[in-house]
Amino acid sequence: MELLCIQSQEHPELPKAELKAVMECENIDANLSVVTEGLVILKDISKNNCDNYYEILTKRLGYTHEVHEVITTSSVDTLTDDILCVDWSEYIDETFAVRVKRFHSDIDTVGTERKVGSLILEKCNDIKVNLKKPKSLVRIVAFGDKLYVAIEKIKLNKKHFENSKPHKRPFFYPGSMSPKLARCMVNLSRVNAGDLVLDPFCGTGGILIEAGLIGCKVVGSDIYWKMKNGTAINLEHFGITDYRTFNLDVRELKMYEKVNAVVTDPPYGISTTTGDIDGDDVFKEFFKAIYDNMKDDAYLCMASPHYVDLKPMADEVGFDIVEQYGIKMHRSLTRIISVICKKTE
Repeated sequence: MELLCIQSQEHPELPKAELKAVMECENIDANLSVVTEGLVILKDISKNNCDNYYEILTKRLGYTHEVHEVITTSSVDTLTDDILCVDWSEYIDETFAVRVKRFHSDIDTVGTERKVGSLILEKCNDIKVNLKKPKSLVRIVAFGDKLYVAIEKIKLNKKHFENSKPHKRPFFYPGSMSPKLARCMVNLSRVNAGDLVLDPFCGTGGILIEAGLIGCKVVGSDIYWKMKNGTAINLEHFGITDYRTFNLDVRELKMYEKVNAVVTDPPYGISTTTGDIDGDDVFKEFFKAIYDNMKDDAYLCMASPHYVDLKPMADEVGFDIVEQYGIKMHRSLTRIISVICKKTE
């Protein structure tokens, strides 16, 4: 069986990297095939695992917009026959709609939707078309002349990433990270539900919200009392109760238990992170402070400005940089997302 993922195209690498990380930590046994930017197929999935994998991906992913189970592959020339060969009663519940998504294809979107809808009605009794609120969505994805015919079984909660934007939370402070990027960073840290995630520069709690929503236990600390309290307010707002927050300097951090991951966005090159440290020293002290608070197999996922070279600082403490991705913020700043682990002997 195959799952089709329609991904965000707002970054050339992060959507695929996030998907790979989730596949790794959730032990998703499938072969990943990139059709084109924004379109990925997970192949060779056993029938017993398909629904479980589908549920995991739709719950976790930030930079994937849709996930569908592939029913069949077709072409412009064979579409009619291929649609008529499907037993649609296995897939459609009472009402349905057909939607076409194109990637480098000149296919007639509206014409194809009407054609496929009519063919399905020909094959099935007791179902109707409902374009506004269908119970079943048939998704046709066109790439050139190739057509993927798929069914949506679980809808991703796209509204969450809109409704949880920083200015819509009970506690707001300027400069907070977007929920999509925060979710992606949590996923890049390879955590699972029940794991303990630490953000030692928690700010308004954006990263911890995303970790908590996928079932992690979360801990946040910040040198500013109002940030520590604001994080707690925001976590409670999103129904996250398995958390702790602390008001302390990162250099004083001594966790009650070692964490499965550190995910954070330290303040960049200013003296506000630890109160009396400037420039690159912030990152040096940060690496030293968190090393002993992390389990040996834990990952650190962090953001930093492009002008800070993390490698020598990470090497000195005993970290390896595994992956890095650049996000252009504006003309003078690129944000680097780094995935880091402890060195193995």
